[in-house]
Amino acid sequence: MTPPGSACSITIGKGITDATPGSVRGTHLIVSDIEAARAELVGRGVEVSEVRHMTPSGWVPGPDPEHRDYNSFADFSDPDGNTWVLQEVRVGKPEA
Repeated sequence: MTPPGSACSITIGKGITDATPGSVRGTHLIVSDIEAARAELVGRGVEVSEVRHMTPSGWVPGPDPEHRDYNSFADFSDPDGNTWVLQEVRVGKPEA
């Protein structure tokens, strides 16, 4: 699978690796709008954590108020137990 406009692909399937199901942790999926990406996944029945962002004092609920790149996150697991991280990066995207 290669997301539109991406230079990276993800391959999934049976028999393509000897890794134990559920052993992949924290693969980052970069999105330009973390709230929209989360809403789409939730709408498709995926259990996704609430969005959070990092401050000098630690994690705070909600997206980064300034939508700084690489600072807003949400997590989910696939049916095999692998974990995935949504991370907002808006580089090259006009401000909303």
